[in-house]
Amino acid sequence: MPSSTRIKKAIDREGVVLMPGCYDALSARILARLEFSAGFISGYSVSAGHLGQPDVGLLTTTEMADAARRICTAASPVPIIADADTGGGNPLNVQRTIRDLISAGAAGCFLEDQLWPKKCGHMSGKRVIPLEEHVEKIRAARDVIGEADFFLVGRTDARAAVSLDDAIRRANAYVEAGADGSFVEAPRDESELVTIAKETRGPRVANMIEGGKTPLYTPEELRELGFELIVHPLTPLYAAARGMLDVLGELKQKGTTRDRLDKLATFQEFNELVDLQSIYDVEKKYSAD
Repeated sequence: MPSSTRIKKAIDREGVVLMPGCYDALSARILARLEFSAGFISGYSVSAGHLGQPDVGLLTTTEMADAARRICTAASPVPIIADADTGGGNPLNVQRTIRDLISAGAAGCFLEDQLWPKKCGHMSGKRVIPLEEHVEKIRAARDVIGEADFFLVGRTDARAAVSLDDAIRRANAYVEAGADGSFVEAPRDESELVTIAKETRGPRVANMIEGGKTPLYTPEELRELGFELIVHPLTPLYAAARGMLDVLGELKQKGTTRDRLDKLATFQEFNELVDLQSIYDVEKKYSAD
């Protein structure tokens, strides 16, 4: 196990790390521009952006690795944790998935214990595999990680599928098997968050989904409760969807956006965001004129 990863250093430095979601190179560039300490590649968001489909197991591990490569490049030097879902199958599949994510530049991943096909952690109808089976997946992932700069989070969805007690038992078993952090998905209220923080090994993840099953808290409030990694996986996706629905709705109705320019980035602002000037500089450097 590596002595310290980028994610662990961020936790040690800041106490609590806020990780917004990103799902493409542009959202990753915005995350880096705003100088977040870390980010998260949400499978829910990549499935929506890449496939136009819900997070119900349709996205493949290779599609996620491809997305991670683009996102991690655009977000550099911000460390990005990827959503590895169930790892793609048995321990052999998990090891390939981990290798692919490390190669893509990811700083870590969440590896969950749902039965395939998985679903978003805040959807109904989830099922989990036996604890012992996921322990072997965690062990397989740890063997591949070795000394790599890669933070492995053992995620359990047993709170909804079985019980909170079972979820806590699983989270601790996954840390014992080699996970660097634990993630009990979809607690219902503050009392459950307190119990999770008290009874599981850290660093611990809290998942803040607007409209999800877990109440929304600030990073400071969650740090007081006992959490170190705070994920806002869907905020950028939901903001982009709302913005497009509103502006495109007006374009459809009125045939112009001239009365809604305040809702759009300007041509100049966007060119600065994607660093157009650096392209001009390279062109000038190698111009024959």
